[in-house]
Amino acid sequence: MKKLNGTGVALVTPFKKNGKIDFNGLEKLVKYVLDHVDYLVALGTTAETTTLKQEEKWDVIKCIQSANYKKLPLILGLGGNNTEDLVNKINSIKNLSDFYAILSVSPYYNNPSQEGIYQHFKSIVNCTETNIILYNVPKRTGSNIIPDTVLRLAFDFENIIGIKEASGNVLQSCRILERKPKNFSVISGDDFITLPIILSGGEGVISVIAQGLPDKISHMISLAKRNDVKKAFSIFYNIIKIIDLIYEEGNPTGIKTFLSVIGICNPYVRLPLLVGTPSLRKRMLHSLNEIN
Repeated sequence: MKKLNGTGVALVTPFKKNGKIDFNGLEKLVKYVLDHVDYLVALGTTAETTTLKQEEKWDVIKCIQSANYKKLPLILGLGGNNTEDLVNKINSIKNLSDFYAILSVSPYYNNPSQEGIYQHFKSIVNCTETNIILYNVPKRTGSNIIPDTVLRLAFDFENIIGIKEASGNVLQSCRILERKPKNFSVISGDDFITLPIILSGGEGVISVIAQGLPDKISHMISLAKRNDVKKAFSIFYNIIKIIDLIYEEGNPTGIKTFLSVIGICNPYVRLPLLVGTPSLRKRMLHSLNEIN
């Protein structure tokens, strides 16, 4: 199975001021990143998926597919904390073959044991032949998928092809990389520690900032993959203030504010999130002028 190399983008869902989806903004965003990145991730955390109605979700998918022109692989975010319900959702999707893989977050809120996490993903694997990418983001889910559980899943199921590791713990990624199957991808889910994970053997990143700075991030990742460490870090240090700012008021509030600053789409989010403050916007504009 081909690995997911390079730069993936966790796309936002642009909204209008009235809260409706801004499909023109979404199309503009996809076309903005298309020539720079390696694959697209739809309906992940950054897309505010939990606030979208089911019909809206499929409208978002159709818009992304249309703008993508089948150019890049498309990853579908599809997770939940009700295993039976999630399995039913997967079984109900008739066009899963349109997606390279499902990105499935570890069950949130329930705080399952490691065995519960294993059985959850086993149930998903048993209902589909589609590739599965595990998504570990403890600060959102309330539980961590430890390396032993990741490796158990990786060795037991061929169509679990990788993990988006967003624990913020580089050592945890290293412990997976040390013992993983050959065709299992470790993908950074944290823009701050992407370079250490790649230099430790990781395949790349599913990035938030890459939709705002697709050329810079893709170049940085490419340099890291070629082990050109000094040049890769020179790009990172040049944009680190922007990365700080996009997470300062939460995700996707920050990245939507930045996308608004560069003229891609509106900054609007849905409650319980709030739009970025004028101060954040001003500082982003200042930092952008500095790096340019």
